Amino acid sequence: MSWLKNWTWPTRLRDKGIVGMNRRNIRYIGRYNARRLYPLVDDKLKTKLLAQQYGITTPELIGTVTTQFGVKHMSEMLIGHHGFVVKPAKGSGGKGILVIEKVENGLFYKPSGASLTMEDIERHVSNLLSGLYSLGGSPDVAVIETLINFDESLLEYTYEGVPDIRVIVFKGYPVMAMMRLSTAASDGKANLHQGAVGVGLNIATGAALRGVQFDRPCYSHPDTGHDLASLVVPQWETLLHLAAGCYEMTGLGYLGTDMVLDRKHGPMLLELNARPGLAIQMTNGEGLRRRLDLIERQPDNVPVAKRVAFAQHHFARKSELTDTPDTPSATA
Repeated sequence: MSWLKNWTWPTRLRDKGIVGMNRRNIRYIGRYNARRLYPLVDDKLKTKLLAQQYGITTPELIGTVTTQFGVKHMSEMLIGHHGFVVKPAKGSGGKGILVIEKVENGLFYKPSGASLTMEDIERHVSNLLSGLYSLGGSPDVAVIETLINFDESLLEYTYEGVPDIRVIVFKGYPVMAMMRLSTAASDGKANLHQGAVGVGLNIATGAALRGVQFDRPCYSHPDTGHDLASLVVPQWETLLHLAAGCYEMTGLGYLGTDMVLDRKHGPMLLELNARPGLAIQMTNGEGLRRRLDLIERQPDNVPVAKRVAFAQHHFARKSELTDTPDTPSATA
């Protein structure tokens, strides 16, 4: 019987330590995240500039577009760049992000192979500035970054997109982690709601614990067919230290850190989230509450290295992917 069926009743959810939206908002976000600090993470440009101050690696900034007049100068900004990413500074859920993998003969190619003209790029940026993709529909800024060349060891676990790692950090302690793998269903984006595969990760080692797609167990990547049980995130220690250090950088007690592994620069910070979603519990097959309760009992002012070591010791888990069905499938 699937573990999902065992979580049907509210009492069983509580027994599993599942944190719901109300508890997350009131107990953790409301108590540990001062609202005056939200702009540091709600605006991707501010996050990037702050990370640079703290020596945290992020994708290189090509430039920004702040006005409709500036849209017409994008072609000059992009000269010499054979791949780039356009994103709204105040976007959420992956909306408005445009990835260009290569530029040839005046055309811009997305990872899917679809081609765009310069006019298409300008139209997208114009819509972005008007607030089409921003939180609350407010006017926005277009952030143009260099393309991430993700670690080749992860190539077989993703489809037409960059896999990213989400780590929930509470009071500076890495609490729970997952990797999001893009699929054809998610249109090459690492967004679980659009059909990306979420893989829970062992905080101790970075190894895969279990996989989920469309809220159902998943044992292999639906497009590449690669077995998820073999997934181990490289440079895991470095990645955890980067995530934990975002506590001092932002002052936020409860946050989600989204990172990628670049083949040249290693772990890089993509963005931060002051209201991280709760689907990470499903990918891990375990609730957050017991871990959060344990961390609340720890003293303040603990160094990053000790916080990471504490999390790795107390939150280690055994993988569920070793017991796969006889015929693995994406939605077994």
